[in-house]
Amino acid sequence: MAGLGERVRIRIGNLTMTNHPIHLHGVDFRVTCTDGGWVPPGAAWPEVTVDMAVGQMRAIEFVADAPGDWAFHCHKSHHTMGPMGHDLPNLIGIDARGMAERLGRVAPDAMWMGERGMGEMGAMRMPLPDNTLPMMTGTGPFGPIEMGGMFTTLKVREGLARDDWRDPGPYVHPPRTTAWEWRGEAPTSVSAPPAPSGTAPATVDVRKPDGHRHR
Repeated sequence: MAGLGERVRIRIGNLTMTNHPIHLHGVDFRVTCTDGGWVPPGAAWPEVTVDMAVGQMRAIEFVADAPGDWAFHCHKSHHTMGPMGHDLPNLIGIDARGMAERLGRVAPDAMWMGERGMGEMGAMRMPLPDNTLPMMTGTGPFGPIEMGGMFTTLKVREGLARDDWRDPGPYVHPPRTTAWEWRGEAPTSVSAPPAPSGTAPATVDVRKPDGHRHR
């Protein structure tokens, strides 16, 4: 966790036997330390992903200037999704009616992985084998978190007390800043519905790794 506006330093060590490209959403960070020591301030370089080889250490620093729950994870998909190795592809989006039954005839131990992504698996809450990383890491404001393995979240909040490490819970998004499902007739235009009286129109804030923002 970090308080809004705080300067944060995270030190990362790779104790595994493969490299890990570590990626952080929501903020622009600079690499300020390597195995060779601290990088002079003028030489620290901006990144959104820092690739760490076997045995390497890195320190990254940033200002937590964006409130929210930000993903912090390895960019290798099979490292993020810990025990996801299997020999059958996850065919997202296909019509799976009857597929599980037909698959069971030729591979009784196989499991259909869902047609709308791994959130379906997270909702099943099945017991896991011993010494196995969880496929999912719990639930968030929109349902199961579809990540496991090398994945966590950085929670940036206003009003955090010094040395208060209690979980503040999921981030509460301001009104009209999240997508919603439209169940009515198809609209005749792509314009957004009118904002409630007295509110500012919704904008999209695009964050770039060079520190500039564009609306």
